[in-house]
Amino acid sequence: MNNPHSHLPDLETFLKLPHAISLLGMSGVGKTVLSSGLRKQSGWYHFSADYRIGTAYLAEHIVDNIKYKIMNMQDPFVANLLRNDSIYISHNITVDNLDPVSTFLGMFGDKKQGGLDKSTFLERQNLYCQGEIASMLDVPRFIDKAWRIYRCHNFINDASGSLCEVANPDDENDPVLSGLTPETLILYLRADQIYEDKLKARAKSHPKPLYYHPDFITPKLANMPDDGAHVEPVEFARPLFPELLDFRKPRYQKIADIFGFTMDVNDLFGDGYGNNTVIDSPVFLEKIYHIMNKDAHGSETAAKRARQYITACENRQNRHFPS
Repeated sequence: MNNPHSHLPDLETFLKLPHAISLLGMSGVGKTVLSSGLRKQSGWYHFSADYRIGTAYLAEHIVDNIKYKIMNMQDPFVANLLRNDSIYISHNITVDNLDPVSTFLGMFGDKKQGGLDKSTFLERQNLYCQGEIASMLDVPRFIDKAWRIYRCHNFINDASGSLCEVANPDDENDPVLSGLTPETLILYLRADQIYEDKLKARAKSHPKPLYYHPDFITPKLANMPDDGAHVEPVEFARPLFPELLDFRKPRYQKIADIFGFTMDVNDLFGDGYGNNTVIDSPVFLEKIYHIMNKDAHGSETAAKRARQYITACENRQNRHFPS
């Protein structure tokens, strides 16, 4: 029986619908752990934004960068092999190995220490941004492809942690959000303070290349040398993550409040919080159902979002199983 307030179907009917969920949240919060588990255990189609960015939108740049480094190794033997097409260079990006994307993005700093000068760093930041936007615009097509080719009933969009920085919730015509909301449910995985502290500690001990919104990174680079000379890349990046987390949090929440729903990570993973716990499909969907139901009872805006998502699922079901 339908809920008269939220217009959600009963739980059993909800679980059987073909779902499409877009995960929103900070890098390291558990989006990929959840997505990989749903793929391996429950047959969901796992759309990895970084995999799509790397293989479709940065692939040529990544390979060109490798070739450039080879040609500047001052090894004529290898250079000649590459020049006359005797060897073939390619990346090996997989959903479980996104290192080529990360290493291409790189860190600002001294070239002698593996860093990038300011111009190159910002150029790669922009390339990543454009690739991330393009990957999100691909999602509706991949939802269809996931069923048409692979017969995957459910779809999960493992979005990059920087989704909140390439999407603008204040713009009603924002291309990313306009592309995601008609077909997917945006779900913000929100970390509590304990897990935030773990994320910050991990980032401090093992900083990694990230995309930064221009409003965030421009002031950090303002007094730095253009060529990055004498700037240790890791030390430059180390203090940025805690500030970046605070910069992104209100952006995540605003997108969730306007366009989606919020799930606390400790409510999702429970006692296995942060320990690669596998959440199976019925458990995950039931948690989403209860959040949607609760929010829809308290807010007409949330009820409208819930109805919109259910309609999208029902339309997919009709396309998959036309009468």
